[in-house]
Amino acid sequence: MEILNAAELLAALGHESRLAIFRLLVQAGAEGVNASAIGEKLAIQPATLSFHLAHLNRVGLIRGERESRFIRYSADYTTMDELLAFLTHNCCQGQPCLPATGMSDTIEKRRSGPKPCA
Repeated sequence: MEILNAAELLAALGHESRLAIFRLLVQAGAEGVNASAIGEKLAIQPATLSFHLAHLNRVGLIRGERESRFIRYSADYTTMDELLAFLTHNCCQGQPCLPATGMSDTIEKRRSGPKPCA
């Protein structure tokens, strides 16, 4: 992952509503949540929610899939995985400093460890 891409992803998550949406979708797993349920759970008005969902989708943190007249959104775990690897790569100059960091500083290590809920 390039630094500009990471900065764009972090900027998208730097807004309170977008971070709440992303966390809700991560917790929901691969099944995802439809837009109206997201708005209800987070008390976000439809127009505002649509704006934030479009932004998260545009940077690749989430994806939407149409189901008849609704759109079901889910976190893009590949993008999240790449961002986590970028952030933790060579943490503490390669020395063990945080217990979880050594297990998550590369995509391969995270995938070989405990399986995510998705």
